[in-house]
Amino acid sequence: MKYVVVLGDGMADYPLPALGGKTPLQVSKKPTIDTLAKKSEVGLCKTVPDGMKPGSDVANMSVLGLDPKEYYTGRSPLEALSIGIPLKDTDVTLRCNLVTLSDEPSYKDKRMVDYSAGEISTEEARELIEYLKQYLDSETMCLYAGISYRHCLVCDHGKTGNDLTPPHDISDRVIGEYLPKGPAAAQYLEMMERSYALLKDHPVNIKRIAEGKNPANSVWFWGEGTRPAPVNFFEKFALKGGVISAVDLVKGIGILAGMQVIDVPGITGNWDTNFRGKAVAAANALKNGLDFVYIHMEAPDECGHHGDIEKKIYSIEQISEIVVKTLLREFSDMDEPFTMLICPDHPTPIALKTHVSDPVPYLIYRSDEARGNGAESYDEKQAEKTGLYIGQGSALIQRLLKR
Repeated sequence: MKYVVVLGDGMADYPLPALGGKTPLQVSKKPTIDTLAKKSEVGLCKTVPDGMKPGSDVANMSVLGLDPKEYYTGRSPLEALSIGIPLKDTDVTLRCNLVTLSDEPSYKDKRMVDYSAGEISTEEARELIEYLKQYLDSETMCLYAGISYRHCLVCDHGKTGNDLTPPHDISDRVIGEYLPKGPAAAQYLEMMERSYALLKDHPVNIKRIAEGKNPANSVWFWGEGTRPAPVNFFEKFALKGGVISAVDLVKGIGILAGMQVIDVPGITGNWDTNFRGKAVAAANALKNGLDFVYIHMEAPDECGHHGDIEKKIYSIEQISEIVVKTLLREFSDMDEPFTMLICPDHPTPIALKTHVSDPVPYLIYRSDEARGNGAESYDEKQAEKTGLYIGQGSALIQRLLKR
């Protein structure tokens, strides 16, 4: 048996007046997934444990079968693993976004215009991070460049217990009440304020503004964490696993679990990603020695954060009619059966532009066994209608692997 997870990050949503009281999953044209739903196990799963924030870090760990209560030590160390940053047990890591802030004179009065600085390119971002390193790095603090707007700060013998707000949670809000709080807050805030002074007139940003793009005019720290203990996915599940994602966070979870990170050209972490390339790469990996592949697609989540209904629907349709349809075609000539899990990690409602902890709809299809339990399509309402509910996200993989 081969196993594949098709993870549409943030794909679930709330009913929207603009969609006649329906969700993006309900209105999207996804005949391939809807056809599978009629012969699959469909239900709801709580992927975010009580007391934990509904981040993609916690939720993706849950879907991969790694209980966050046991393995989670913060978001940023997982991203650091993906970037290749060597971490000591005494290091504290932070996620460092390049963001767009408004131009009020006082830093605390500025608004969070764009948590991703207009999806800044990796090349532009790297130039800005390298520039900031000259002024912000010290014996105890070091910036590391990642992908697009996503970067890392590593603090030698850093202080934990800080209250740091994810920038995607405060889109369009004045940032004053969301600035760092805690034992290292003054140091982090000073770096953030200095970054604005350094970046606002940088040539990269002058050029972006001239092109009608949002400038990356400040850093924003969040996602505090410490070095996690490794876990062996193969030993835990007796499966050779691989991960496909454009996002450092999910690649870092794969690295933590000793899984193969599969690179695919043209993947962006947004609606313009190489959907087909991900599906083909997953099928090839399963045909050539791997037992399990986790395909992560960030697109619906990014669209949710930006409040973009049209692009979120488009992303869902691409997942159905490009990713899942391609997988089914590629698997048709395999000598052994396969099982496919389709689900989000968490909802990212358009109306809120941030994550919530609500249970997510899931679908498990097995090629050699019909498992229909009453769903007529794949969406939040149909999943609720079946009455099947899994209260612990990390238990979902046991239903996928049921032999």
